[in-house]
Amino acid sequence: MNQLLKKLRKYEIMIRKVANNHLQGDYQSIFKGAGLEFDDLRPYQYGDDVRTIEWKVSAKGHGTFVKTFKEDKDQSVYFLLDISGSQNIGEDGRKKIDLGKEIAGVLTLAAIFEGSQVGLISYSDQKENILLPGKGPKQGVKMIQGIFNHQNKSLKTNLKEMFTFGLNLIKKRSIIIVISDFIDEGYERPFKALAEKHDLVAIQLTDPRESLLPSLGIIPVYDKEEGRTTWVNTAFGGFSKKISQTFTTEREHLKELCKKNQINYLAIDTQQDIVGPLIEMFKYRNKSMKRG
Repeated sequence: MNQLLKKLRKYEIMIRKVANNHLQGDYQSIFKGAGLEFDDLRPYQYGDDVRTIEWKVSAKGHGTFVKTFKEDKDQSVYFLLDISGSQNIGEDGRKKIDLGKEIAGVLTLAAIFEGSQVGLISYSDQKENILLPGKGPKQGVKMIQGIFNHQNKSLKTNLKEMFTFGLNLIKKRSIIIVISDFIDEGYERPFKALAEKHDLVAIQLTDPRESLLPSLGIIPVYDKEEGRTTWVNTAFGGFSKKISQTFTTEREHLKELCKKNQINYLAIDTQQDIVGPLIEMFKYRNKSMKRG
């Protein structure tokens, strides 16, 4: 555990150091949100988040007004971590589940450093591990242990239930970071509802072998979620091409869904280092949130 904490701490320091170097004058916090406490009203400006429009005031005919916010000193950051069987794809030590846990661990340390309250919901097709928000070093240790030491009850996936559970549990407006491969169907409605109520970040984990399946003839494919093996003919009817097209279509669907609902989206491949993409995402968040 000590070696793990050293690794995560090293990543966390790198993220904060680079972010500070690039965002001098503008940078306030890695987790700068849209603001969690109402402050005032001001006229709408191009680029403002449409979710901040105060419709009742605007309807009076004196122009369009948006709410402005000030950051809450007790800002909460929740991690919704998908730990289902589909996450166990990739090289040993570099599987999607490994990257997901590393990302959650690094950002936990960053949030604790900044004084935020941090909570965790680990989910498969059922609730696996729940840690209610807390702050300080003790909460950081609890979070790291909860992320890395948990043993699954199930390997199946149900993102719809995960997002619905999060909606019911998290009452106060928070920053919610969803870490998943998003390989599931029918989750869109509660996912959008989370975005309406909270400041939502979606981090999609991917692995090259999901979309680049070689033509090897008849091979056994083991379904970790169902616990069974199916034999498929990868050389039949452009099977490999269809697999690639399916994954591309699903990823584009998620990106478009996030764009329409003003959800910060980031894709990280198992072949990538996690630090660079996370820095770029938080630089973008800081820039876009500053307008509000």
